[in-house]
Amino acid sequence: VQLVESGGGLVQPGGSLRLSCAASEFTLSRYVMSWYRQAPGKERELVATISSSGTSTNVADSVKDRFTISRDNPKNMVYLQMNSLKPEDTAVYYCQAAWRFQVYWGQGTQVTVSS
Repeated sequence: VQLVESGGGLVQPGGSLRLSCAASEFTLSRYVMSWYRQAPGKERELVATISSSGTSTNVADSVKDRFTISRDNPKNMVYLQMNSLKPEDTAVYYCQAAWRFQVYWGQGTQVTVSS
């Protein structure tokens, strides 16, 4: 069971990135998927969540109207579209899959917003 994030990098303030989360050795369709982030010296925080079917989403107030979570179950992928990025969005972003008592994490991808 493995989750692999990609798409992070260095971007200027106001720019955009799309993070991807790919699953291997299991099917994501039954799992609630979330993106978390952790900035240096801070606790990990929930950024966005999407239901197993993709019909329901929720994003943190700090990223509302800027970030969008989506999923493509046939492709076994989850995405986080990040627009209007700010320096305070700098963090390691993690993908999480959760179903009943099963919780899996990816290794994280670094996002740095700086001029």
